[in-house]
Amino acid sequence: MTFSINVTLDGCVDHQEGIADDETHAFFTRLMDASGAMLWGRVTYEMMESYWPAVARGEVEAPPAMREWAVKLEAKPKYVVSSTRRDFPWNHSHPIAGDLRAGVQKLKDATPAGVLLGSGKLATELDRLELIDEYKFLVHPRITGHGPTLYQDGLPSTRRLELVSATPLRNGTVAVHYRRAR
Repeated sequence: MTFSINVTLDGCVDHQEGIADDETHAFFTRLMDASGAMLWGRVTYEMMESYWPAVARGEVEAPPAMREWAVKLEAKPKYVVSSTRRDFPWNHSHPIAGDLRAGVQKLKDATPAGVLLGSGKLATELDRLELIDEYKFLVHPRITGHGPTLYQDGLPSTRRLELVSATPLRNGTVAVHYRRAR
């Protein structure tokens, strides 16, 4: 499983704080294309559900890179972890119910192309269960001074990572790819 998210230099993962341009959307489109499924927590799912289907249908004005992302996201299997919501009407959306470790491990085993995790709070829980294998972050050249922040609820121990690549983008962000050291 690959955890991917936008993050500022001071660790803020507020989706409104990153640079949202064609280059960043192309980055996430490539990640999504390479994965077999998306995995989110309920809050992220609801945020995505409230906007991207309308972009895919052409009901919201959007640049071509954003429309491409939306159309591909519409077709991608989406899995949601939630203890409060059971109905997920967005195309190809499925709940993960019951035991978190067992449900996510089953999804990983059934998805040879890999699962792309895009929820910060859920990532903390899945990292505690040692279910995250890789991290692909877009690090934005911003210091926000506020949260939510990456892993703000903490982990029981430090995660050692190995750098796979670091690629600067024209807009000043850096795409970093780390693999969990075993």
